Amino acid sequence: MAVQYTINGQSVHVATGGRAHVAGRPWALFLHGAGFDHTAFALQSRWLAFRGWNVLSPDLPGHGRSAGTPLTSIGAMAQWSLQLLDAAGAETAVGIGHSMGSLILLEAAAQSSHRFTRLLLIGAAGKMPVHPDLLDAALRNHHDAIDMMNLWGHGHAAGMGGSRAPGVWMVGASERILERAAPGVLHADLSACAAFDGLAAATRVSAPTLLVSGERDMMTPVRNAKALVSQLPHASLRILPGAGHMLLAECPNDLVTAMGDWIVAGASRA
Repeated sequence: MAVQYTINGQSVHVATGGRAHVAGRPWALFLHGAGFDHTAFALQSRWLAFRGWNVLSPDLPGHGRSAGTPLTSIGAMAQWSLQLLDAAGAETAVGIGHSMGSLILLEAAAQSSHRFTRLLLIGAAGKMPVHPDLLDAALRNHHDAIDMMNLWGHGHAAGMGGSRAPGVWMVGASERILERAAPGVLHADLSACAAFDGLAAATRVSAPTLLVSGERDMMTPVRNAKALVSQLPHASLRILPGAGHMLLAECPNDLVTAMGDWIVAGASRA
């Protein structure tokens, strides 16, 4: 199930987790990573929607089924995300983001602290430098960029198999999603991530925040996640043993548990 909004004259595709929005329910905003789309959060968004939450899981501009061209800065993506909350009529929301999506939420929460009650940042870091070879391959729309993303993004166990979803090849599934991206999308996303200083934004975030990181994440290493936690006023870190950066595929059940602990139980305690 999905809804369509119009932001800046462009159509936006927003998945709802399989449930229609109901007035009076709390809102959850899911933001995907570089080169991906809303399908990355298919399990987690559905889990929350079936527990009484209004889910907004959009394709960012130029991604998936959303029209337009990719936004070129995290600041612009953050402004766009706030416009999406306005379009949906969501005064406040919890924010759940992976990788680039976590940076967008950091900046959005820094710009409008009153809009976010809690943040769950997955595979996050205050700074996300991008290897020049990856940026160059993405600029040329060469498949090497996708190969590097997959090689560096998945933990060792993911490369050997072992998906929690029967019949799913984690590395292959990520490859197919990245291959669907239009030319220029991955380069725009990676460039935006590399240019953004999340450590500076973090000091202006007042929402309680949980970071979930993979122990063997080579793209946003645990040391960088710890640096981000040190700058956030109200934050904690949960490390998943053996996992890499693609936690949505590698550790789907652990993320559902984190959502249950942090989002659902947290909202009831607030």
